[in-house]
Amino acid sequence: MYELQVENMSCGHCVGAVTKAVQALDPGAAVKVDLGAKSVRVESTLELARISAAIAEAGYPVTAAR
Repeated sequence: MYELQVENMSCGHCVGAVTKAVQALDPGAAVKVDLGAKSVRVESTLELARISAAIAEAGYPVTAAR
């Protein structure tokens, strides 16, 4: 599981966009977004770099990841 700090998320549309970006790469990925904490938890077999890049390409900069 990865936990990422993601900027510019503020609404349900943001949650959907981030989820869709990750699941476009890995349809089986579990994505949980916490808008208040600006965090995204992802359970996936993909590399962290690919997940971070997909979220960033959707317009949501990843500022930290582990």
